[in-house]
Amino acid sequence: MGHAGSSAAEPLGVQAAGERIEVLLEASAAGGVMARERAEELVRVMADLYGAGLERVLDLLYDKGRLDDDVLAALADDELVGSLLLVHGLHPYDVTTRVEQALERVRPYLGSHGGDVELLEVTADGVVRLRLLGSCDGCPSSSVTLTLAVEGAVEAAAPEVTRIEVDASATDAESAGPLIPVESLRSRLGEPEVTTNASWEEVPSLADLAPGAVAGFHVSAQPVVACRVGSDLYAFRDRCARCESVLSGGTVSRRLGGAAADAVLRCPACHGHYDVRRAGACLDDDALHLDPLPLLVNAGVASLALPVTA
Repeated sequence: MGHAGSSAAEPLGVQAAGERIEVLLEASAAGGVMARERAEELVRVMADLYGAGLERVLDLLYDKGRLDDDVLAALADDELVGSLLLVHGLHPYDVTTRVEQALERVRPYLGSHGGDVELLEVTADGVVRLRLLGSCDGCPSSSVTLTLAVEGAVEAAAPEVTRIEVDASATDAESAGPLIPVESLRSRLGEPEVTTNASWEEVPSLADLAPGAVAGFHVSAQPVVACRVGSDLYAFRDRCARCESVLSGGTVSRRLGGAAADAVLRCPACHGHYDVRRAGACLDDDALHLDPLPLLVNAGVASLALPVTA
């Protein structure tokens, strides 16, 4: 165990550790097939050892009467511990429960964009079937943003999921309200393809934004502009769709003659106007819009998803 003043390096995060293991395994392949097989066996043996130890810890807590529902929930909610429980098949919640919990965490974000999501089923072979509802279909980028948020949350909570499908039958569309078209989930016409392999980055300072405030940030070297409307946070790439200037010096105000909940972000350079709640749709030119970024708040800490552009 480490002691005060120790110079030991900080432990890697869950995702970073997994990526580092992959890099080391690939590097071991340079020594030939035998070297790679030995490296893979070493990883398996170590994983089995830690898995057995983690299972023993749970058994001891249970035997002592300390493993109640609150403790189980705390263990499952911890990012590191929860991921280890998943890896070793020790997680207290089944896949359906974890998917439901993931959707509950993402609903506030979807609601801020006029959307919602319904879990239809999780099949025996790990396929999650969802119905995405919303009123954001006027903005070509909003459905991609919603998909990034939903899929990112589901995949993080249930990595054993094999596929995520969106139900788009006519019956469902009629009975459940406006449906975000499936074809719009995978494409942004006339723009670079966006994959759903987004990188979620914590941005704690976002929580400090006051209502009506606009501020610029750099997240993983990418410029981001964020604003708060009431209790809701919104984030976009920091680039005006009209003049390509930064928006971080702009202002958020109510649209003239609009409802109390309306919020318009104004570019400080060209004075272009963007509807914050409709994923940055331009009010001056229907063909233009900002690039919204999925933003989720968990335990008071905001995280942004930065999609990969191909």
